[in-house]
Amino acid sequence: MVQAHAGPQTNVCQNPLDTSRGFLVLTMRNKIVLFGPGPYFKGGLANYNISLARAMDALGCWDVHLVSWTQQYPALIPRDFADKVSKEDKMAGTSVQVHYITDYNKPSTWSSTAELIREIGPKCVVIQWSIALQGLPLGFLVKKLRKETDIEVLFDLHFVIQKEQSFIDRFFTRFALQHASGFVVHASKTIRELEEVFPGQRYIVNETGNRFHNHKKEDGLPVVKLFHPVYDMFKPDPNFDIEAEKKRLGLKKHVFLFFGFIRKYKGLHYCLESFAKLAKERDDVSLLIVGESFWKTLDETKWINKFKKTAFKIARSILSKSGDDESDYNPLGLIETLGLKDKVAVVNDFVPNEEVYRYFQVSDCILLFYEYATPSGVESMAYNFNKPILASRVGHFPETIIDGENGYLANDGDVAHMAEMMKTFLKSPVPEENMKSMALKFSWKIYAEAISKPWL
Repeated sequence: MVQAHAGPQTNVCQNPLDTSRGFLVLTMRNKIVLFGPGPYFKGGLANYNISLARAMDALGCWDVHLVSWTQQYPALIPRDFADKVSKEDKMAGTSVQVHYITDYNKPSTWSSTAELIREIGPKCVVIQWSIALQGLPLGFLVKKLRKETDIEVLFDLHFVIQKEQSFIDRFFTRFALQHASGFVVHASKTIRELEEVFPGQRYIVNETGNRFHNHKKEDGLPVVKLFHPVYDMFKPDPNFDIEAEKKRLGLKKHVFLFFGFIRKYKGLHYCLESFAKLAKERDDVSLLIVGESFWKTLDETKWINKFKKTAFKIARSILSKSGDDESDYNPLGLIETLGLKDKVAVVNDFVPNEEVYRYFQVSDCILLFYEYATPSGVESMAYNFNKPILASRVGHFPETIIDGENGYLANDGDVAHMAEMMKTFLKSPVPEENMKSMALKFSWKIYAEAISKPWL
């Protein structure tokens, strides 16, 4: 399936980075493939891949092809990944072509994907990497492309090593990433993880995008260290009646927001426990929880879904190092246990993209009290709405969150300290101008230019 979107049509590229002769240089457009979930899917990675496609298209230097999964994971996984509620055309106004072709469960489509990319003839392929489970099809795809073409294949790494990574996760990770031409990372921690997975491999790190796509592996693999850009698909509504929305949701003066899929590593239990401490001291605060319970998207009364859930639990217990069964994670039960029913508002559902602004605009700051962290799409969204961030001192957060400048950091797993940081924020709010200046540093244009640099 291919979707083409109307947009500015041109056969030349105006290269804004090359002014060495005092005028814009016109060149024929190259092609680029961005592999990852397309607009059909929900979640941060789909939003990320879509935003990258839009940014590449906006440069005017690329014919952009988004090559997408049709099914991202084994059919056994008991979850619905489709976005069935957002109504806006996420590719409107672009000339990006979207191809839905790769089915995790049908190896024949892995070969078809490689053939499609060869037919497109891109200079560069950027693959979104966020879970080791996809290592088998992605490893097959990349090995085939690198063996049969001279296409540069970059992995855009949202992490390398998962928490409690099992032997099978490590195998899939090595299987896929060992064939890459280079990597894009968003944190120093990710580089350290690469070094752990591939000991002895040399890496050439820069923050500008400079690299040679035809390098020899033994000379060092290029790693472009960038950032998680600020989403441009979410915009505040200047006419939105914030007070009316607060009243509708039953919110008090100061609102802390937990937003996104409810998963254990995102620490909603920490948010509730620390907020409960704050709520004992103040009666002018609310916690707003907006997000879908990650493992509760299917109708569990149907026998096929019951079977999937049971089979998935068995498979996880065998393959997972920790045996932790996240499907039973239910932090919302803490609301009643902690006596917070009149101070917590819950929207336990997937929110359409066009409705996201409502929840950010009624909030004062965003809670990211994660157990561990890869670069976060919710963090990026916070900048888009000029909302400060309270985060755990884990993962990349110490690189991006500066106390008093764009938020505050709490000690990892320390509920009492998290509550203290919430009180600190109320006493010393972060100026909105700080968030605006930080957002300018994390633009998609800068990000797209860095990835494009060898070809401009």
